[in-house]
Amino acid sequence: MALILPRSYHKIESVERNRISWIEPEQAERQDIRALRIGILNIMPLGKQYEFNLLHPLGLSVLQIEPIWIRLNSHAYKSWDQGHLDELYISWEEAMARGPLDGLIITGAPVEHLAFEQVSYWRELVELIEEARRNCASTLGLCWAGFALAYLAGVDKVSFDRKLFGIYPLRSLVPGHSLMGTQDDRFVCPQSRHAGLEDAAMESAQRQGRLRLLAHGERVGYTIFETPDQRQLMHLGHPEYSVGRLRTEMERDKARGDVPPPENFNPDQAQTLWRSHRNLLFQQWLWFCYQRVSLSA
Repeated sequence: MALILPRSYHKIESVERNRISWIEPEQAERQDIRALRIGILNIMPLGKQYEFNLLHPLGLSVLQIEPIWIRLNSHAYKSWDQGHLDELYISWEEAMARGPLDGLIITGAPVEHLAFEQVSYWRELVELIEEARRNCASTLGLCWAGFALAYLAGVDKVSFDRKLFGIYPLRSLVPGHSLMGTQDDRFVCPQSRHAGLEDAAMESAQRQGRLRLLAHGERVGYTIFETPDQRQLMHLGHPEYSVGRLRTEMERDKARGDVPPPENFNPDQAQTLWRSHRNLLFQQWLWFCYQRVSLSA
């Protein structure tokens, strides 16, 4: 199928270069196909440059996908192109007024050093998450957003003395799971974070029925997990990252001088070893949203 994008979208060339089908909103309306409306709450630094990291795996879906870019009213977006933000992004209220969102993706954010209540947009984010749980088939939280969802489920993050940065192996824990069953038993994924979740706390949350654990790594701990009602899926890694994004972060950290080079990643001979994991994760999540929406229709 296709992504629904305006012709003026700044990454159209990248979309076409990667052989991702796309159509304009007017053409989508004439086709009268019920597209899957996926909200994307993008709070990454330099968010305009980050967008294609999500559009690429979403655009590989057999479903027609309409990305809805969402902004927070209480966030300053200091590192962003303000013109792009104003042109493309809308508030949560406006997104919901235009029609139901079938799924929601919340990105990472560079605020791991803060307690959640100290984040300027925390209250607004919590209200949004609660409304999404009632009205969206599923919310996918990446990196810091995964930590935020875990915190709301009763598990707080633990700060690291040194950034976890690189490509790390993970082990799938639930064979045949609706979202993880298509993954290899072992796979790799980029990690770029200053915090983690203690294994004991996560295992306790599972015993108490607050979380279901889906993937674990010796170096990275429990990285993929969900709420028992499957309304929220959390991934503490960055499966959506490209090699270019990793290089950019590496150069930024190198300039700061406070982060070691990424582990298991050679920027001169870089390979995308996590592509299958990324594609399967997003495709299965989209299909899960589609099935839930279809059953409730």
